[in-house]
Amino acid sequence: MKIQGRMFIWLSVFILIMAIVYGVWSKEPAGTTALFLAFGLSVMIGFYLGFTARRVDAGAQDDKEADVADDAGELGFFSPHSWQPLMLGFGGAVAFLSIAVGWWLIYFAAPIIMIGLFGWVFEYYHGENRTQ
Repeated sequence: MKIQGRMFIWLSVFILIMAIVYGVWSKEPAGTTALFLAFGLSVMIGFYLGFTARRVDAGAQDDKEADVADDAGELGFFSPHSWQPLMLGFGGAVAFLSIAVGWWLIYFAAPIIMIGLFGWVFEYYHGENRTQ
């Protein structure tokens, strides 16, 4: 993770320089603001990765002599049969559609998103998947 943290910090330095150059040269506030916000996001990600890298064991990506197989293994648990991401995607699509059609449509999208979110968070607390 140290490598990724350094990459994001260097990326943020580059974005900051480009934001300053763009702001001075173009005098356009929207693009300059977007570049400064991208700088902030890049700094946050770089800081998080660097902060986390100090507290976890060194991974294979931090070892210059490592092989690809050194990083093999279990990455985590991923639910192969969950329908909740589909519901969240549908709710998100309706929410973004409300920007174009009308804000009243968000009243229909919010319950769909909330049901999908609660279903996804608590799907292993009830039903046939409770023991997993």
